[in-house]
Amino acid sequence: MIIVGAIAGSFGVHGDVRIKSFCAVPEDIATYGTLMSDDGKRSFEIDITRSIKNGFSARIDGVITKEDADALKGVTLHVSRDALPSLPDDEFYHADLIGLEVCDTGGTVLGRVADVLNHGAGDLLEVNGPTLKASVLLPFTRAHVPTVDLSARRIIADPPEGLFE
Repeated sequence: MIIVGAIAGSFGVHGDVRIKSFCAVPEDIATYGTLMSDDGKRSFEIDITRSIKNGFSARIDGVITKEDADALKGVTLHVSRDALPSLPDDEFYHADLIGLEVCDTGGTVLGRVADVLNHGAGDLLEVNGPTLKASVLLPFTRAHVPTVDLSARRIIADPPEGLFE
């Protein structure tokens, strides 16, 4: 399951909710059909009613009052990975990168991708490995990650000097 958004609380007094979309095209959150909670126990059909600051106002089946909407605040919305569209060759879903083996250009295994982070200046691959004292943050740029081979589950990296020492 891939997270595509979150419910940020109520919007108004008639049961509408605020939706934060994490999709590249924010409106796409409404095109995936049934969305699931992170535990998979609840499902949601959302109908976007309008765009608002930092998200959307939406209706959810069964949510009638402001209190119903407030009770959903913080619920993350997920969709099956299979429901997401295919990407061009040079773009990747973060979930597809997690767990990939990271090797340097000489074939030495550096570790595995534990997470993909973005603090505003670009994506970073968090790499963990048994020979590393701590996690290493590898810039996810073409210069430092020239090859991502999803079928082989491997990344070839050319890390900045001294990063993995």
